[in-house]
Amino acid sequence: MAFLFLCLGAAVGAPARYLTDRAIQARHDTVVPWGTMTANVAGCLILGLLTGVADAHRVPEAVVLGVGTGFCGALTTYSTFSYETFRLYETGARLYATLNVVISLVAGLAAALIGLAIGSAL
Repeated sequence: MAFLFLCLGAAVGAPARYLTDRAIQARHDTVVPWGTMTANVAGCLILGLLTGVADAHRVPEAVVLGVGTGFCGALTTYSTFSYETFRLYETGARLYATLNVVISLVAGLAAALIGLAIGSAL
């Protein structure tokens, strides 16, 4: 049953990442990959929130697996982040590549900590 929750979470998370990326990129005419960054930071926030709630309360393992590993795992994408950063660097946009890494890491860690704090307080 837990595997089913994992698959269902991933089946929702992957299209959510794609749709998030397309919606954000359509509104920003820039080389910075804001869509991927938004999806990754949102995934960090959700995973932090889930972890906080799971630590404070009894959350079924299948839910943690489905939302945490399935949904958040499919929503976030380290490979696309790496590829887009490399492409920025390769095309000479080194400042944007550096900003992409710094903003993604700082915002992702901050979102996870905020989610953890909120989830623990619930």
